[in-house]
Amino acid sequence: MAERGQPFRQARGGVTRRNLSSSRSSFFTKSATRYQPPQNCNLNIRRNSQHMDSSFNNPNGNVKDNSDNRSWIKDAADVIDEENNLPSLVGTCPFMCPVEERLQRERLRDLATFERLDGNPGKSSSNLAVKKFCRTISTREIQVSDVRPLSVLEGTLNHLFNLFHSSDHPFEVVHDFIFDRTRSIRQDLSMQNISNNRAITMYERMVKFHIISHQKLHRSSSSPNASSLLYLNLEQLTKLLMTLFNLYETNRISHSIYDNEPEFCSFYVLLQIHPDSKQGEPLSLWFRNLPSAIMKSKQMCFARNLLRYFRLGNYKRFMYMMKSEASCLQCCIVEPYINEVRALAVSCLNQAGYKLQPFPLADLSNLLLLQESDVESFCNECGLETSSDEVGKRILAPKQSSFFHPRKGFQKYYPIHSEGLQGVSINLLDL
Repeated sequence: MAERGQPFRQARGGVTRRNLSSSRSSFFTKSATRYQPPQNCNLNIRRNSQHMDSSFNNPNGNVKDNSDNRSWIKDAADVIDEENNLPSLVGTCPFMCPVEERLQRERLRDLATFERLDGNPGKSSSNLAVKKFCRTISTREIQVSDVRPLSVLEGTLNHLFNLFHSSDHPFEVVHDFIFDRTRSIRQDLSMQNISNNRAITMYERMVKFHIISHQKLHRSSSSPNASSLLYLNLEQLTKLLMTLFNLYETNRISHSIYDNEPEFCSFYVLLQIHPDSKQGEPLSLWFRNLPSAIMKSKQMCFARNLLRYFRLGNYKRFMYMMKSEASCLQCCIVEPYINEVRALAVSCLNQAGYKLQPFPLADLSNLLLLQESDVESFCNECGLETSSDEVGKRILAPKQSSFFHPRKGFQKYYPIHSEGLQGVSINLLDL
């Protein structure tokens, strides 16, 4: 990166186009040296120890796996071991799934719901089958005919995101399929050392997929595997952001930035609202390496201020900023944790209010970004009782001594409701 004293030059017309022949090797060499492989190990896919723990076990201590090759173990990072001095691969597979893999999975009846031809679990086609993620790949097993080139990977990603809003299956089923197949796409990108602008666009779209899934999985958190799905999705989201930031930096020209870079940097800041957020690089260290143009951008100022208000307990400023400045994707990240701020607001209003001046639930609805029908339920979960005034309007009387914060969390999921934040449904193809 150029020195900070040099003038800032904003990239125009979207992503910056330039020759990446020299930067490809530097990016993946830097990634490889960051993760030192263990001795006597001949696998070329390594664990990313910086962004992931070594394993994820269920409460019984047993490692679980399902039929769609989605393990409850921490997956290997999509980084190629450069210590073997392997030449860059150029994939030649013209299909979303190599023919040999598709035929083998047909024989084993190992086809996902979306890959079955006319619902037949033992029959698929080149237009339906998508290459599965393989956790360990030996250097001797890699063949160019099994690796998809960039154009095929882009088409595969379009195919997967066309399934995202499918209403024929539960969202957990849709997410499980896209989750695995996008990891396979990232694996093929890494094996070919593809780090150009088209790869950046693909990574940005995959980040958006995990952000929207972050919200939708919380909204459907009644499923038995909800906590595991949420954890794995958040882990992959953090990994994708870290890889995307490395790609931004690798392709940076002087102080120029990508058009979408400030927005995606703001996503990483907002993820720190998570109460158990321990993944990724600490913000204090990460901020030092960001260009000043990103730090001063509208998206980053919003994210940093929102995180500050959250940590200070300033619920008024927090809610106001969410209502007036948050984008749809930023809302998807923050929504699962906003109940903490709502509970703080209700507690302060209950303690500071006057008994003779109760709060109308309609006003609380606007403050808490809740539907009016949910305000009463939310207050009840906090131990507060609501009533009706002389004209029949629902109100909350302050100075109630029964307030408490649910230790095990709220039984009901309360989505953000605001006229300015409606239409969270996002078409992933329109980026």
